Amino acid sequence: MGNFIDKTFTVMADILLKVLPASKQEKEAFSYYRAGMAAQSEGKYAEALENYYEALQLEEDPYDRSYTLYNIGLIYGNNGNYSQALEYYHQALELNANLPQALNNIAVIYHSQGLSALEMQEENSDLNLENEEYIELAKEFFDKAAEYWRQALKLAPDNYPGAQNWLKVTGRLVPEDSF
Repeated sequence: MGNFIDKTFTVMADILLKVLPASKQEKEAFSYYRAGMAAQSEGKYAEALENYYEALQLEEDPYDRSYTLYNIGLIYGNNGNYSQALEYYHQALELNANLPQALNNIAVIYHSQGLSALEMQEENSDLNLENEEYIELAKEFFDKAAEYWRQALKLAPDNYPGAQNWLKVTGRLVPEDSF
């Protein structure tokens, strides 16, 4: 099914490139973006990044740049480089505040870091932090996750039921939230 969708996207993209009025630079930027998406869907992350970076060099439209930056964030996140993923998600949001998927992914990273802090507390690792400090660190990460999930849910109330449930269960759903 995914292969059909990829081929359909490619055909539609080719038609759009021929039909829509766009400068040569815009068309070239879109071609790199499309090549990046194709490589990313095949798990060829280095190739995808190269294409996305080329697209960023050419693309001037902030909205289109935001999706390229978002996709770069996805790759870094998938590869476990969460600090770089966060950086690119934030850059994407600076250009396009209407990206609930970026807000969700930021929340997922912070939630994961909170869970890791709790695991370290349980294992009493070699970082010489007291158990209370691990718990406080986890709480800070969970609070950040909650902040970003609330923002994502305001933009897309039906998209993240797991996040909405987590906010309710953990008592982090604030009264003014209406999703």
